[in-house]
Amino acid sequence: MLLKRTLFTLVVASLSAGCAVGPDYIRPDTPMPDRYLGQTAVEQRHANATADFTVWWGSFGDPQLTHFVTLALEQNLDLAQASARVAQARAGLGAANAALLPSGNINAQGARAYQSVETPLGQVLNSRPNFDRYGNAYEANLGVGWELDVFGGVRRGREAALAEYQASEAGAAATRLAVAAQTADIYISIRGLQTRLDVAHRQVQTQQELLSTINLLYGKGLAAELQVRQVEGALAQVRASVPVLETGLDTAMNALDVMLGTPPGTHRKELANAGVIPVAPQIASTGSPGDLLRRRPDLIVAERRLAASNARIGMAIAEYYPKLSFSGLIGSATSLSSGNLFTSGASQAAGVLGLRWRLFDFGRINAQIDLAKGQEAEALAGYRLAALRATEDVENAFSALVKREDQADILGQGVDSLSRARGASFAAYQKGVVSLIEVLQADENLLRASDMRAQAQTESARAAVAAFKALGGGWQPQESEAVAIR
Repeated sequence: MLLKRTLFTLVVASLSAGCAVGPDYIRPDTPMPDRYLGQTAVEQRHANATADFTVWWGSFGDPQLTHFVTLALEQNLDLAQASARVAQARAGLGAANAALLPSGNINAQGARAYQSVETPLGQVLNSRPNFDRYGNAYEANLGVGWELDVFGGVRRGREAALAEYQASEAGAAATRLAVAAQTADIYISIRGLQTRLDVAHRQVQTQQELLSTINLLYGKGLAAELQVRQVEGALAQVRASVPVLETGLDTAMNALDVMLGTPPGTHRKELANAGVIPVAPQIASTGSPGDLLRRRPDLIVAERRLAASNARIGMAIAEYYPKLSFSGLIGSATSLSSGNLFTSGASQAAGVLGLRWRLFDFGRINAQIDLAKGQEAEALAGYRLAALRATEDVENAFSALVKREDQADILGQGVDSLSRARGASFAAYQKGVVSLIEVLQADENLLRASDMRAQAQTESARAAVAAFKALGGGWQPQESEAVAIR
């Protein structure tokens, strides 16, 4: 009686206090600088449009880019996998919630048996007058069971399941951001390769026209065979660059189709006509490095997994303490006929208070606690490292954006000058003032500068995409609130 009273008092006191063993989770402090190193340079850029962070891909002013990103967010198979992981985590959270509640079940059965008279029991029963070898049995019961979470181990399990669910939601948002960024990056690469191919084709045409002119002069005895062979060699070099660029273009187009969840070649006709390289918009709202902790979904994933590992320490410590459970049964049973099943004489009831205590297993429990603490320390280091790398991503993207745009502007000026120089050199060659070597060098310099400008324009646009991804743009604020610590 004293034991029952003590257990009852312990259960009531623990449940009313809502205590749970193990450390309570506190979001770790992660020191971050007030501003990015490249923030001022990025804010001082001049662009035609200002980016909207929720749908930043639309700020490039390219309808086809917006179309492909929207399509990828609807059809991408990585996103489908992420959604399935969220559903799995939601189911795990449902199971953890259910573990805190009583469970009940109803069972009923009916049986008809034919008793052997050759067994000891049958011989005894057969000695009785009017013994009927046929027997009927009916039973219906309602059972209830409940593990009393006295020390909070089950509640810590629910905390871990909730944190994992929140991590899966943030993971889906991170996948969405990555899909949008990768689709935009591939599209920009396609436009860059098409521009470079256009440069190469124009240079092939220029070299062919030059070769025709030299052949004409050679036929009149006004040019040497050496000059003809030099132009042929230069033309071959330009032509040789075309297959390399075409291979890269095919690869990029195939990659875009896969991002859209379609077989390679599905959208190639839509990209057949070369388009201009998208221009990066103005990034006005960069925020601070500290904002990344609430802005980037992958950092929220790392933080929520840290919270889950913290809760699992409590789950392990709870194994030190006894576990109490209560189960009960109420029902009716009869072996006579179904008509007597629910009478007072057929009623039955039972109540059980259970105790389970790993009293002589503390060595294994210690090991489990040490394991949980080690996993929590690993998750903490991973979270802090992820925060540092997120800041690094932003700084690298800002630097690439600003420097590549500067490079593209400088090369644009150079292309204009080299175009005029090439025209002047060819005119001078026709007048016999300069040799063919000067014309070929002018062509080569113009080709190289035009190709480099196209690459710089492509890389600056890709750097803008990387900046939006690094800053955590592309998902709605309410999604961030949905995965905040509750």
